[in-house]
Parts: sequence; C-alpha cells; structure tokens
Amino acid sequence: MAKVAFRGDGGDMSVRREKRRDPKTGKARQFWMIDVDYKHPSGRRQRVRKVAPVQTRREAERYEHQLRRELADGSYGESEVAVPTLEAFAREFLIYAGANNKPSGVAAKEGALRVHLVPALGRHALHKITEKELEYFKADKLRAGLSPKTINNLLSILRQLLVVATEWGFIANVPRVRWLKVPKPIFDFLDFEEASRLVEGASAEPEWQTMIWLALKTGLRLGELRALQWDDVDLVAGRLVVRHSAWKQHLGTPKNGRTREAPLSAQTVKRLRAHRHLRGDFVFCRMDGAMLTKEQCKWPLWRACKRAGLRRVGWHPLRHTFASHLVMRGVPLKAVQELMGHSTIEMTMRYSHLSPDVRSDAVALLDDPSGNMAATQPHPTVKSLKL
Repeated sequence: MAKVAFRGDGGDMSVRREKRRDPKTGKARQFWMIDVDYKHPSGRRQRVRKVAPVQTRREAERYEHQLRRELADGSYGESEVAVPTLEAFAREFLIYAGANNKPSGVAAKEGALRVHLVPALGRHALHKITEKELEYFKADKLRAGLSPKTINNLLSILRQLLVVATEWGFIANVPRVRWLKVPKPIFDFLDFEEASRLVEGASAEPEWQTMIWLALKTGLRLGELRALQWDDVDLVAGRLVVRHSAWKQHLGTPKNGRTREAPLSAQTVKRLRAHRHLRGDFVFCRMDGAMLTKEQCKWPLWRACKRAGLRRVGWHPLRHTFASHLVMRGVPLKAVQELMGHSTIEMTMRYSHLSPDVRSDAVALLDDPSGNMAATQPHPTVKSLKL
C-alpha cells in the first residue's frame, strides 16, 4: 500500500492506495483514497474519507490539499466535488476494463460507450442516471431498430460502469435494470448428410478441409482453431487441449477463461498426421507460419459450401453441428457441456430438443404396469437423465 502523509496546519492527512476484494468475484481492485483526520482550533476532530475523483497519485494529492484548505477555512461541504458525468467517468471505466478484461471485452465496451451510451446519456451526472433514464434509453434504442439482445448487452455494460462508480465512492447505489425479454436463439447446424457433403466439398483445398473437419469433430470456435498450436495436440494420446483463443491477431484465454480437453477420433488423428507441417507453431496458418486472420477463414468455407451445394454457413454453425450430432447420437447433455466448454448447463440445453424420442420414451415408461423400467428399453439419453 502506497502512503503519502502530510502533517501540520492543525491536521494529520494522508493519501493511500487501498486494495479491496469484490465480494462476488473475489477480484482485488486498487484505488486512491483520501483519509483526513483534522483537528479544529476548538479542539474538535473531524475525519473525512473519500475516494479521489481522479485515480492518479498526483490528482489524489491535489484533492487532499484542497480538502485541507477547506477544512482550515471552514468551507468544507460548501464546494463538494461534483459527481462526474457518464462521459467523464467513461474514460476511467475503460482504464479499469483494460486491467480486468480481455482485449475483445475492452473493445466491446469502448464501442458501446462511443456509439450508444455516451451520445444518449453522456451529459448525465452518474447519480442522475435513474430507472426512468434507463427506460427512456431502452425505448429510444427499440425505435432505432436495435434488437432486445443488443439493448440488453448495452445495459449490461452500463450497469458494470455504475457498479464500478459505486465501488469507487462516486454514487451510493446502482439503479435497477429491467432486462428486455429475448427470444430463444435459433441456431443453424448441418445434419449428418450435409456435414459429409461439406467435408467432400472442401477436398480441393486439403488444409482447409482438415480445419473444417476438426471444427465439426471437436466443436472448437474459430478463434480457438486459429490459436491452436502443435504443442496443444497429442496425436499419440488422441487429444488436444484448448488453451488459447485469438481475437483479431491477439492471443488470449478461451471464452470463460478456462482450458478444456477435446478427445480426437482415430479419423481426426489420421487427418492431423497428414496435415502436419513445419511452417510454424500454429496448426492452421499462412504460408509464412503466421496466424490466420478471421477474414482469411471466411472464403474457403464458403467455397466448400458452394461446391457441396449447401447454403452459406459460418464457422460457428460448425460448432453447433458438433453439439447437435452428439445430442442426436444420445450423448448425455452433461458430457456435451464439458466438450463444448459451456459455463452452465443452460447453454447446452438449447440442443436438448434434438435428442431422438426422449419425451416419447419417457412417457412410455408409464405404460409398464409392473413398473419395470428396463422392460420399456428407454433411449440411452433417458437413462442419463435418470427419469
């Protein structure tokens, strides 16, 4: 903890850099705190503790001097530092985000503030952003044609900003956010026959064919495929470890910040052995060994779709295809969750309706008068759900 102490003029004052842990996330945050213990000429002592309005050491010391003067001349309380506007505090919030979020998260917050939040609410002091202002903001964005999901994402970033402002002592509380109802997402995937046609359609470009195959057989996201390195692949044990994900040309951790293992089938191992190159560390790369860009990955997939006579799909539907095929083959949803790297089972439940005859098999159990569940021979997925 850094501490700068001042003594004299009837007071004992200091600037401290304090650390506190978020009770929900456990993350430690540091901030400059002013702690004044002032003795008036009458002998009365007065203590003032405040978070510095500007989170730099120099500005914190400057604010401390200001408080000392106001306490000495009796004007303290008459010229309180104004609560910053959203536009002013946004700059500090992005500094906080840069220290606590991945580059993709910082970019999303910066874009949301610049394009939507600051133009709409930037002139409001933070404590003036109430539930009423949030409702007007939602109504304006709905009229502008934004989807409920996009608006909820903006509200989530705004709420994070206000939470940080609360922790730093600028405002007393965060207004309640009423989220818009969002319809369940409709995801696209390829059936078994379409997936086979896609792989065949990519045969003219063998390296891209291997990348498409791996996406279909492991469910890796495009960023994870681009970041995959040979050190992450064990062709003897038949598995790979997802340690990194690429955003633009930056390497970071996978989504949710957790690594995961993906088993490899015998056919997948065979294809990766044939694909093995010496151009660099990345499994899929450019001719000079550098990481592929997101844009470079789009066209080869679309060419394969065209040759296969399929609609255009992106890389993420291949991830959906992997999960859908597992569920349709009767793999338990908990196993699918682990293979996909989902943080919650609710994410995986989107695929549950694809499980063949789960509901009909479950109801059929009631037709056996003996109560013998084995006699009805329920689907394996039903057994996994312990109905």
